[in-house]
Amino acid sequence: MIFRQLFDADSSTYTYLLADEATGEAVLIDPVIDQVERDLSILADLDLVLRFALDTHVHADHVTALGTLRARVGCTTVISAAAGVGCADRFVNEGDRVVFGRHALEVRRTPGHTSGCLTYVLDDRTMAFTGDALLIRGSGRTDFQEGDARTLYRSVHGQIFSLPDACLVYPGHDYKGRSCSSIGEEKRHNPRLGAGRTEDDFVALMGALQLAYPKKIDVALPLNRQCGVPVGVPATPDAPAPAPWAPVVVSPSGVPEVPVEWVAANPSVGRPVDVREAAELMGELGHVEGIEHVPLAGLVGAASTWDRASPVLLVCRTGRRSGDAALQLAAMGFEKAVSMRGGMVAWNEARLPVVRTPR
Repeated sequence: MIFRQLFDADSSTYTYLLADEATGEAVLIDPVIDQVERDLSILADLDLVLRFALDTHVHADHVTALGTLRARVGCTTVISAAAGVGCADRFVNEGDRVVFGRHALEVRRTPGHTSGCLTYVLDDRTMAFTGDALLIRGSGRTDFQEGDARTLYRSVHGQIFSLPDACLVYPGHDYKGRSCSSIGEEKRHNPRLGAGRTEDDFVALMGALQLAYPKKIDVALPLNRQCGVPVGVPATPDAPAPAPWAPVVVSPSGVPEVPVEWVAANPSVGRPVDVREAAELMGELGHVEGIEHVPLAGLVGAASTWDRASPVLLVCRTGRRSGDAALQLAAMGFEKAVSMRGGMVAWNEARLPVVRTPR
């Protein structure tokens, strides 16, 4: 098997190239948009065909190259089904396999740094690509992006430390010049997750960290929810940009949003859905006349029969639940699921008409 460990110095990110020597089929794990030309040059030099571009999670420290690589060479993009994004070609779950030539990567869910973190394990269990879940003598942070210290501890101990001690650990980042470790080493020497640390020890340790706000998150996270390609912007200079169907703006948390004024002026565009509880629709804020009511808890089931190519306009009280709903639908493959920015609070502040009778 062909293997290359590549590095982006600006974000201290490792990208991994694996390929079958016989078939020339290759995969890239965690590619960085600033290194696309480097990666494509290596593929060309080695006469390889990129079949898959995979992310271990939705990154906050660099912009992914998934969308750009798909546009340039036609590879299949892969991300976790739990990542809450809808831009990839394939959404993988626990136990899935990504096959390239005679080799395969096994998917293991390792949430805790983010809810959609994955570890990719080579099928002979000699290599594990752990993303930000397990770093060399460290771990990813757990204080943002659905992070949870208890979840991360259990993910690492159950899904990663259960691999053979000789299995090599290849992390998503390293900040001290280290390139590789092993399961056995990390179980013995990792000061956060190994060396006899208990779950409560880890939770206390992570809770005491005072980490700086990620310097690139406000740029990287919204773009990475679109596989690194801004909405309406072509992945390559000669590709035509699609005509926008609505004035969609992606929020810093990666939610596609439209303003209340546009929703009010375009009542026939899309499927309007209020995801609040029934009692809220009759409360002080009321609801938009004619809107469909689907509580957030039942949205995925209800949406299973909807047209994924048609717009869905999601509404709640302030935009938080409708933002979650938009990301859930995006993960299901809905191409135009958007949240009404500010929800019914903003609708009322704009003095737009409301209804308070039962739906």
